[in-house]
Amino acid sequence: MRIGELAGIAGITTRAVRHYHRIGLLAEPPRQTNGYREYALRDAVELARIRRLTELGLSLDEVRDVLADDAGRELAEVLTELDADLARQEESIRRRRVRLAELLRQAEGGRLPDESPVTPELAELFADMARASARLPGPEPAMAAKERQLMALLDTASPGGDRGWLDAMVHSLSADPAAMRRAYEVYARLDELAEAAEDDPRVDSTARAIVDSVPEKVARALDLPESSEAGESGRFAGAFFADFAPAQAAAVRRAVELLREGAR
Repeated sequence: MRIGELAGIAGITTRAVRHYHRIGLLAEPPRQTNGYREYALRDAVELARIRRLTELGLSLDEVRDVLADDAGRELAEVLTELDADLARQEESIRRRRVRLAELLRQAEGGRLPDESPVTPELAELFADMARASARLPGPEPAMAAKERQLMALLDTASPGGDRGWLDAMVHSLSADPAAMRRAYEVYARLDELAEAAEDDPRVDSTARAIVDSVPEKVARALDLPESSEAGESGRFAGAFFADFAPAQAAAVRRAVELLREGAR
C-alpha cells in the first residue's frame, strides 16, 4: 500500500508518517523501481500502535522505547496484543458511558450533587445526606458540605488504594439512619465552633461527640498517626487542618487522639 493508504488506515496524516520516518520511530521501506514506497500490514500495525500510545499521553521517546521492546516478535503476536488493547479501551469506554448515563439521570431528576461526578455509592450517600438535611430545621450545617467535599476528594484520589475507612463510612451512613443523625449533630456542633477560641470548653465535648459518631467499622479501618502531631507536616494534612477554624481544628485533633487511645 502507498503512504496515503497507510495514513488513512491509521487515521493520521501523511505528514505525520513522514515525521515518524525522520525521527526513526517508524521504519521507512525502500522505494520501488517506480519511485514509490510500498508499505506492508506490519507497518500499518506499528503506525496504529504509535497513534494509540501517543493518545495515552506517552511522548515520542517513550513510544520508541515501547516499540523497541516489541522488535522481533511475530506479526500474529503483535496483532493479538493490539486486539487486547482495543478490547480494554472498549470496556473502559463502556464503563464511562454507564457512569455518564447515571449522572445524566441524576441531573434530570435534580439530584446531581455539587461535588459530582463521584462514584455511584458516594452519590447515593450524598442523596441520603440531602434527605437528612431536609428533615432538619434551618439551613444545612456548613460542615456537612465540607465533609462531602473531603469525601469526594478522597474518593477520587484513592480509587485503587487504601480506602477501607472511606468505604466503611459510606456504608455505615447509608445503612444506619441513627449514624446519619449523629453525623448531622456533629456537623452542627462544629459549626458552633467557627468563631470560638481554641480553649473554648466546647472543644472537648465536640471531640467526644465526633468519636461517638464514628461507626465501629470506620474506627477499625482508620490508620491513625502515632501522635497528635504526626502527619500534620504533610501537605495534605496541613491543608486539611488549615481549612478549619482554630477551635474546629482543635476538636478534630482531640478526636483523633481519643480514637487512637481507644484503638490501643
